[in-house]
Amino acid sequence: MDNLEFIYKRKSIRKFKEGEIPKEDILKLLDAATQAPSPKNQQTWHFVVLQNRDIINKIAEIVTNKHIYLAEIAKEEKQRKLMMNTLPYYICFKDAPVVVIVYSKAYKMIEEDILKANNANEEVIEILKSTHSEVQGIGAAVENFLLAATAMGYGACYMTGPAHSKREIEELINFNKEGYELMAMISLGIPEEGTPKAPPRKPLDEVVTFID
Repeated sequence: MDNLEFIYKRKSIRKFKEGEIPKEDILKLLDAATQAPSPKNQQTWHFVVLQNRDIINKIAEIVTNKHIYLAEIAKEEKQRKLMMNTLPYYICFKDAPVVVIVYSKAYKMIEEDILKANNANEEVIEILKSTHSEVQGIGAAVENFLLAATAMGYGACYMTGPAHSKREIEELINFNKEGYELMAMISLGIPEEGTPKAPPRKPLDEVVTFID
C-alpha cells in the first residue's frame, strides 16, 4: 500500500466472516509485532494464540459474568447502564476465528535499583515508573500487529477491557510463564462487509504543540 494507506485503512473490526486464518499468516503478524520498538530492547511481550472455539466462548462467558457483576455492584444507575451498554465491546472477540492474548512481564529499571539503594522516597520512584515502559512496549507491538493485519487484508480489534477478568482467563487457559501477566487481547479474522467506519480523530491543532 502506498502513501501510508495501511495506517489510514486500519480500524477496529468487531464482526468477522467464518473461516480459519492460516497459521503462516498468524506467524507473519506476530513476527511483525515483535519488530516493534521495545524500551531497552527488553522485549517484555509474550503472545498466546487461541483458535479453539470452546475456549474462546468460555472466555466470553467469563468476561460477561464479571462485567455483569461489576454493573450490579455499581452504586449509581448511570454507572450500571454504562457498564451494560459497553458489554458488547468487551466480548466482540467471541466470533473471531483467532484471539491473541498479549502478556507482559515487568520492565526492569536500573534507575529504580539505584534510587532504592540510596533510600529515595517513593514519590521519586513512582515518577520514574510512571512511564509504564512495559505497557508502551506492548502497545507498540500490538499496533504493528494491527497494521500488518490491515495490510494483509485481515481485520483486528485491540482490547484491554477484558483484562478485568485476567485472573479467571489465566486460570482457564492454564498458561503460566513466570513473571508474566495478561495485558490485552487481539481478535483477528476476515472482516464482515460494511463494518462501521473508524471514529473521527481529533484535528492536529488540538493534539500537537510546536515549541520553537
